[in-house]
Amino acid sequence: MQKNNQIIINKKNSLAGHKDCIYKITVSSDKKTFFSADGTGIVARWNLENPEIGDLIIKVPNSIYAMDLWENIEKSTENSIEKLVIAQNFEGLHLINLKEKKEEKSIKLTNDYIFDIKIIQKNIWVACGDGTIIIVDIENWAIKKYIKTTEKSARKITFHIDLQKVAVGFSDCSIQIFDMNTFLPLHHIKAHQNSVFALQFSPCGKYLISGSRDAHLKIWNVSDNFTIYRDIVAHLYALNDISYSQNGEYFATCSMDKSIKIWDSETFQLLKVIDKSRHAGHATSVNTISWTDFNDYLLSAGDDKFISVWELEIE
Repeated sequence: MQKNNQIIINKKNSLAGHKDCIYKITVSSDKKTFFSADGTGIVARWNLENPEIGDLIIKVPNSIYAMDLWENIEKSTENSIEKLVIAQNFEGLHLINLKEKKEEKSIKLTNDYIFDIKIIQKNIWVACGDGTIIIVDIENWAIKKYIKTTEKSARKITFHIDLQKVAVGFSDCSIQIFDMNTFLPLHHIKAHQNSVFALQFSPCGKYLISGSRDAHLKIWNVSDNFTIYRDIVAHLYALNDISYSQNGEYFATCSMDKSIKIWDSETFQLLKVIDKSRHAGHATSVNTISWTDFNDYLLSAGDDKFISVWELEIE
């Protein structure tokens, strides 16, 4: 059934401070704090309650395309301490103590780009530019497994805990599905006409959604061996990222075409376009988005070096 909800877009903030393209936004478990990383190797921390002032966390020598948060349970106190894992291109992973703003550990992984990382249970899955997936034991800080199925870049990782499946998008146009525990390959999907840049399981677990450099948004039926369910020409240029709203009813996509689009997650109907002419959106490619639990704000950032904070009123 088609929804008749009206979406009103309000731009709450435009946050400056980065000196290069922003490639990744990661939201903290406290919902109001988020982190941004850029092409100069800077990681900044922001608070949505007082977003105008960013806090420099760390700077590494090379660009950062990927990072993720790890909640570490300290056995001596049983307190949960949040730490940040960042991936430095041509080097490897760095474990950052957020309280002290310093590096605790690092591990050299590759001489290539690192396009994505995801912390899944006690493992870090790392997507590398040479097509290798490296799995790192986060507690022992040691390489656990190498997976090599193609010479083309591994670009995006997503997972679904309930399904115990990990999906990886590659530059050979494919999506590969792996068992979360055994790391064994389960499915190989010839997915797009170009590199797979964006990938998300729907919160309900029924669908896997992919976006590509070919500008298409594709929906895959998980229970039917990942057969194609919908194929949508979603943007004019490369589709860079996908993020679901906290209630799972909507999702957003962003693109090299400078736009953000809001979609109905049940019907896959396009509901709203956020761009520069209509909403003072981004002037260049939008590289990363994240839908937060704090006032249901949507965060976006890209090549223009700004972070935008969007409020979506759904009536």
